Amino acid sequence: MEPRAAWKQHGKQVLVARWNGNKDLRRRLPSARTALGARGVSKQDIREQIWDYMESQNLADFPRPVHHRIPNFKGSYLACQNIRDLEVFARTQELKVDPDKPLEGVRLLALQSKKTLLVPTPRLRTGLFNKITPPPGATKDILRKCATSQGVRNYSTPVGLDSKVLVDLVVVGSVAVSEKGWRIGKGEGYADLEYAMMVSMGAVSQGTPVVTIVHDCQVVDIPEALLEDHDLTVDYILTPTRVITTGCERPKPAGIAWSKISCEMLGKMPILRSLRHQEEQAGKDVTLRDGPRSPPGATRSPRDLAPPELGSVPLSSVQIGNLPRDARVSELKRALSALGVAPSRLTWQGPQHGAFLHYRDPAEAQQAIACLQGFRLGANTVRVVLARQQRASDLVGSHTAEPLPDHQPAIAGP
Repeated sequence: MEPRAAWKQHGKQVLVARWNGNKDLRRRLPSARTALGARGVSKQDIREQIWDYMESQNLADFPRPVHHRIPNFKGSYLACQNIRDLEVFARTQELKVDPDKPLEGVRLLALQSKKTLLVPTPRLRTGLFNKITPPPGATKDILRKCATSQGVRNYSTPVGLDSKVLVDLVVVGSVAVSEKGWRIGKGEGYADLEYAMMVSMGAVSQGTPVVTIVHDCQVVDIPEALLEDHDLTVDYILTPTRVITTGCERPKPAGIAWSKISCEMLGKMPILRSLRHQEEQAGKDVTLRDGPRSPPGATRSPRDLAPPELGSVPLSSVQIGNLPRDARVSELKRALSALGVAPSRLTWQGPQHGAFLHYRDPAEAQQAIACLQGFRLGANTVRVVLARQQRASDLVGSHTAEPLPDHQPAIAGP
């Protein structure tokens, strides 16, 4: 037996022996499984129990405490080595691996195997993927650095929407997972959203395998009632002692569930706004969770498109300021459309570096304000407030732009 294989086998035997020999640990885990299967349990109940258990039994590893994280655990590197036993890994050319600490070993294996490694950007703020690109002639030590969170920042290049990405394998972290392939993350939904965005990009399909790497204690029973359509399932579970093929037949997300996306999320993720604009152009329903809705095929009446009364700016208007000096009205209109907050009319105030957005009712105006918080046009963060009532004489140097097309999509499904 080769030294590496012998070391791996020895390490696995040690972990199995510790697992089997620790009667207290094994006695407590089944009770935890029973509790997790109780009626009325929530995903958060399961997360808290896993986190508490891993900390109390000292199974957790740096960074600690593991609460509110994808937990790192002792033996995670050994669990990662098990991916080499999967045929899907051997034939993979391009894989996406989450940046979580317990997946560091998989990232290293991918680089050592000269596979294309894609890692999601933190909180999807600057895009979807970064491609990890080690320097020419990188040593083993450099590759190890490239696989760390610091290396992901220092040795990566962004991958744009126009890049032809075809992901052969997806590796995600989990807080809990069942042998049926049902998965629970840390509760922020990024892994689910990343997968849905890859579907929208055409980067993955229903046949793309999904792997998760966890400690044995994280493999628990999960009530099916907790699962939703946007939840990502897994095909393989790797632990320090086991390789589990789930045979999961539950469909994976078929794309972005826009009815689950808030205006706040959209405002923080430019790539999500770009994907929404693309899908809207393709005629898909992109109604947001807290966005204004209209019946299918609804059109605005001439009265809806009428300019505001000359006497005042109505309370259904939004004032924006701090626009770039070189900003154009067409640029602002395109950005508003992409965000899904296109007004019925827009009053441009170029010399004052601002504009008034006129909506049909106060509810739409309030929604636009929520969606535009933190919005940037060029290098400037735009100021957004509900417009106070103003006389027409206050709007010196302004002009009213043509009505924007109706971008409100059909009502989203439940």
